[in-house]
Amino acid sequence: MPNILLVDDNPADVVLMQEALTGGQSKGCINSVADGKQAIAYVNRTGPYANAPRPDLMILDLNLPKKDGRAVLAEIKADAKLRSIPIIVFSTSRSITEIVRSYELGANCYVSKPVNLGEYFQTVKSIEEFWLGSASLPQEGKQW
Repeated sequence: MPNILLVDDNPADVVLMQEALTGGQSKGCINSVADGKQAIAYVNRTGPYANAPRPDLMILDLNLPKKDGRAVLAEIKADAKLRSIPIIVFSTSRSITEIVRSYELGANCYVSKPVNLGEYFQTVKSIEEFWLGSASLPQEGKQW
């Protein structure tokens, strides 16, 4: 069962994403944090996240309080122990500058959040089918 870390400061988006993922086939364990500093603490297992599971996949919003998603992405991808965690940027921005910058910082995927509820669920289903179905994720403690 994959461990998914959702990093988003909008409680409605968190609930929507959890609904969309739990309604799918993945049966993954979904944890969430609301800001960039919490995301870094979570992946480094510090403070209240000392016993947190290492995420097998991260879904990251860019516009976060305390430390924005770009800084989170750059910090994780610069750390040899963490860079293998696949990170999907899931943002309302459709700016080509944001998309290019996210890939330059090491994003594994950039998906724009749809505004239509039906499209939102279809997009999350596509993410789930690929990343939790077709793709092979590196998992901590597994020998390759």
